[in-house]
Amino acid sequence: MGNMLQQLVHPEPFPGLDGVPHFDTHYGFSGERKKREVPVSKEVMIAAKIPRVKRDYCVNFLIDLLACQRKKFPYTQNCRTELHKFDQCQYDDFVLRMKEYERERRLLAREYRKERAAKAAAA
Repeated sequence: MGNMLQQLVHPEPFPGLDGVPHFDTHYGFSGERKKREVPVSKEVMIAAKIPRVKRDYCVNFLIDLLACQRKKFPYTQNCRTELHKFDQCQYDDFVLRMKEYERERRLLAREYRKERAAKAAAA
């Protein structure tokens, strides 16, 4: 809701929700940024019967959690450490995605301001 309201109030462009960056991912960074990769191969995810919607950067923690829950069933509450690691990874992934979205939004706003200033200077 807040993002929709922001788009109505401010005419500046916003990044698309598809997650495709408009700018170079290394723009503004002095060194190389490490590319994020899924830590588990596709074959391992298929063997562990992980649904497609859960195949993200935290799938290794999910596999550990599900193995623990199968091993300790019906006392699955004993898998608190695995659950905590999985939840922390999900949270860190969410924060990183929001930081990337905000970076993209600020770069788009900067480009918009530069275009507006160039038009004002030309007129």
